Amino acid sequence: MTVIVILALVALFIGLRLYSVLGERTGHEQQQPILKPADPEAVVEPRATQPSISQPPAMDPGDMAFLPTAGPGVRALLAADPSFDVARFLEGAKSAYRMVLENYWKGDVEAFRSHVDDHVFETFDGAVEQRKADGHVIDNRLVAIEQALITAASLDRDIAVVTVRFEADIAAVTRNSDGEVIAGSLSDAVQTRDLWSFRRQIGSRDPNWLLIETDEEA
Repeated sequence: MTVIVILALVALFIGLRLYSVLGERTGHEQQQPILKPADPEAVVEPRATQPSISQPPAMDPGDMAFLPTAGPGVRALLAADPSFDVARFLEGAKSAYRMVLENYWKGDVEAFRSHVDDHVFETFDGAVEQRKADGHVIDNRLVAIEQALITAASLDRDIAVVTVRFEADIAAVTRNSDGEVIAGSLSDAVQTRDLWSFRRQIGSRDPNWLLIETDEEA
């Protein structure tokens, strides 16, 4: 009898210890999710494709600075003159394009005399003199420069030559001595493509490029 009582007390003691350690289940404990194997026949909805952060956006052709064929020349120029900046050069080229054309149309060739070589100056000056002899006046407007793109670049020792293609909208009008329109229309801009070549000596203190040739792209 004494042995039974002792065993009962031991069982009670063990039960109390287990209760204090494990606690009491209330039925509100959070259940861990059960991971089921994927159903091979289940239909998976396709997710929307997200763009990769490391993937650069597609390049707009309008953002191009030079043609691939001009790449070797541009890289040679950059190696010879680390201060050369393609974007800044093109901005300067567009400013020169606008300045030369607008002064040529007005007949003021001396305004760009220092920015062009002798051959280019003589060509512009001769055209202006012929225009005056014919009694014609040009009343053109440069509406917009749509694109300026380097099409060729070369480096011969320390002489760099860069050719730029300008795509521009120009409203062209020619008037006679009485001011009457004999050709063109200011309300109808025409898209033009001009190829202008610029030259500069690498290392020169003069940062300006000299216009050495002008042509129209067919």
